[in-house]
Amino acid sequence: MRKLLGFVENNLLFMAVATTAFGLAVPSIGIGLEAGISPLLALLMLVISLTFDAAAVRIVFRKPSRQIWALGLVYGPMSLAGWLTGRIFFGSGHLAAGQTLVGMLPTDVSAPLLVLLARGNVALAAVLNAVNTALSPFIIPFLFLWLTGIELTVPVGAVVLELVLVVVVPTVVGVWLRTKFLKQVSRFDYAWPGLGSVLYLVLLLAVIGPNSATILGYGWYALVIALAALALNLIGYAVGMIAKLFAEDRAELIAYLFTTSKKEFSIAAAFVAASGLPSEIAVPAAFFAVIQMITSPIAAKMMASDRGIRIHLATPRLRGLLALTMAAAAAAMVLVNSVMLARVAGYPAAASAT
Repeated sequence: MRKLLGFVENNLLFMAVATTAFGLAVPSIGIGLEAGISPLLALLMLVISLTFDAAAVRIVFRKPSRQIWALGLVYGPMSLAGWLTGRIFFGSGHLAAGQTLVGMLPTDVSAPLLVLLARGNVALAAVLNAVNTALSPFIIPFLFLWLTGIELTVPVGAVVLELVLVVVVPTVVGVWLRTKFLKQVSRFDYAWPGLGSVLYLVLLLAVIGPNSATILGYGWYALVIALAALALNLIGYAVGMIAKLFAEDRAELIAYLFTTSKKEFSIAAAFVAASGLPSEIAVPAAFFAVIQMITSPIAAKMMASDRGIRIHLATPRLRGLLALTMAAAAAAMVLVNSVMLARVAGYPAAASAT
């Protein structure tokens, strides 16, 4: 079992690409998993939270400036980046508005897992994730109205309930178990990253399967939306690097890197549906959902070592591998539908490409 979990952890990128292909070929499995997405996310948070104790959380809370910086990066430069990439790739219209919405979304639930794989400060990432998501119903509507002129109706109760059940409760339970039974829990420290990676792949399968039948309907225009998603994702990594100016160590920098680059895509669908807006606005978030699940393992692998980035950039074969994986990520964006599009009733896939 140890070898199997280690294999999954060390080859997460390639297994993510394989899972994408499998989800297309055998969509019935992903369809069966769709109803369990929230429990799977909660289980993922529980596994991640078993890697840090209450003392680590207290250290995070002692420095509220960390959260202020995170809020500034997530809702400041990233919101503007979403607006800018929307204008560059789509000009105006629903897709441009949707790209803007993606830029201002809070941190994705899976971000702490990538921080764990990259050997970063997981406790900090978990706290930043929870706070950013909790504040999103109050921040996003104002930013979206300012940048697009469109009003959003936010289901505050639903967002808060999802936050509590998927993030807060599992995190509290995991931290309590780690603190109370440190010796017993730490015996399995080798397993938590691998187990989290397995859950990550299962979630990817659950995103792909329910929508595989509509993938081909987008045609060539899917590549345009895919490139917009990839551009915003890469900008997110660049914005995260701003944390070099104030992060105390590399572990903190890694936490900020994934806090800014990963977006909680399902919130976009909830906001669009609650506001009665055209479902096409949710399409860019669907692209971003899959592309971040493929590119994030690349970044985690590179950041896991102090020399990781330098080695990749200095070695011709590794530069080629990085370019190849990025190309594979963009190609995989023909998966333009995700689970959230299934939640937006009556969206015709082919119509978005016309």
